[in-house]
Amino acid sequence: MEAAIRKLTMAIGIFSIGPRKGEGLDLSPLAWGRRAGKVRNLPSPMKIDVRLTPVRLRKKVARVFELAATKIRSLEASWDPSKGAPVFTVRGRYASRSWTEWTQGFQFGMAFLHFDGTGDEASLKFGREKTVRFMAQHVSHFGVHDHGFNTISTYGNLRRLILEGKAPGERGNLEFAELGLKVSGAVQAARHVPTAYREPWSPIPGAAGVAPSGYVYSFNGPQSLFADTIRSMRVLAIAHQLGHALKGEGDRPVNLLHRAIEHAASTARFNVFFGQGRDRYDVRGRVAHESIFNCNDGHFRCPSTQQGYSPFTTWTRGAAWIISGFAEQLEFLDTVRGIELDAVGGRRAVTDLFLETARAASDLYIDGYSARDGIPYWDSGAGDLHRLEEYTRRPADPFNAFEPVDSSAAAIAAQGFLRLGRWLSVNGSKAAGKKYFQAGLTIAETLFDEPYLSTSSRHQGLILHSVYHRPNGWDYVPRGRAVPCGESSMWGDYHALELALLIQRLAEGKYYTFF
Repeated sequence: MEAAIRKLTMAIGIFSIGPRKGEGLDLSPLAWGRRAGKVRNLPSPMKIDVRLTPVRLRKKVARVFELAATKIRSLEASWDPSKGAPVFTVRGRYASRSWTEWTQGFQFGMAFLHFDGTGDEASLKFGREKTVRFMAQHVSHFGVHDHGFNTISTYGNLRRLILEGKAPGERGNLEFAELGLKVSGAVQAARHVPTAYREPWSPIPGAAGVAPSGYVYSFNGPQSLFADTIRSMRVLAIAHQLGHALKGEGDRPVNLLHRAIEHAASTARFNVFFGQGRDRYDVRGRVAHESIFNCNDGHFRCPSTQQGYSPFTTWTRGAAWIISGFAEQLEFLDTVRGIELDAVGGRRAVTDLFLETARAASDLYIDGYSARDGIPYWDSGAGDLHRLEEYTRRPADPFNAFEPVDSSAAAIAAQGFLRLGRWLSVNGSKAAGKKYFQAGLTIAETLFDEPYLSTSSRHQGLILHSVYHRPNGWDYVPRGRAVPCGESSMWGDYHALELALLIQRLAEGKYYTFF
């Protein structure tokens, strides 16, 4: 029992504490007990509100859309495109600081979402004009792993609105949007390296598996597999749906669906942990931001992280990308003919892999490191979390003096919970489905209100208390504060608005997906 507790607490960081002078670092529960006199910070499940419904959140959702209009127009009026894409706010005003222009699609995509939720034609016009003017460079960008963020948010939303009949005046742009998605899917799929692993693998012992035989590598280089990139597989899925393929040497076609599934299998195998003893910190649902491979022979070498606290804890936004990314892909699989999946292990193998990966990451979020109200701190093992005693047993405190929360992780994960819960309910697992679905609504209830909802017209962000890159110190720390708080990010705002749109659709008895 003590060994199991030790493994759990090390992996999620709940006993992290600095050594006394002259001591080595001892992270064990027994060491904590000696120092603190009693065991604290044992994980407590998120308090899921089972009474919430999408209908009950209608007023909050309407307020989100109302505020979003002001934020979108404020940013457009002040932004200088020569500065690149807006990334996060500093003193309430959007600024640019990034490795790549991976957030530009969120800026223009928010306008499409706002039109979808309100019928505001000005937002539709803005989204379309900016997509035409600025997004082509992202479609043909071979140097990034972010196509699913940029092109699905813009070309994908435009296409979806046209096909749903919401934007009949844009019908002439359907081929334009679909061409962008086809090219983007192929370009992203071309950023691929094989691994040394050809045998089928499953996180479920004894089950049929999928070979983790390759991945789309990150901008760090061919040795690097990011957890984030699972959401870029959406553009490969749509391109395949549109009948497109990547052509290689000698006109050899590469099936984009199979490449997306291969990447997902590699992500699940190496970036997600299932409590199967991979290392001392292997707890089911732990997510490593990055996996490192030997480029010479394709073998996995070690977990790593760029934006998390350590390779052995969970950067919570990375986990959120896994939760939402695998849940969306589960939905997409239901549209795929079984014969198309035979070459990658078959429908059962792919579905089982996607489902267990989504559930593992979701369960640790809900039961392991989230605060009581569903908002996580930025990393499950951040160095000063131990100073926030029993932080999982009370609502998150974005104004604390020790570690920042990350509202963007909550917004991304909440959508994944809703999609996973709905998928399980539709497929006969209603009790399990309700847990995740209600968790998604619980997070939305928290996010769509102060102190997270940005109600000031002077602040350009929509959702406050987002964190970008804590290790690099890129996030603004207000005067008089010790940690970042009070600021927004383009991905946090976009996914919060997308979450609002999904809940609005559910309240109307409708639904929507990226495909």
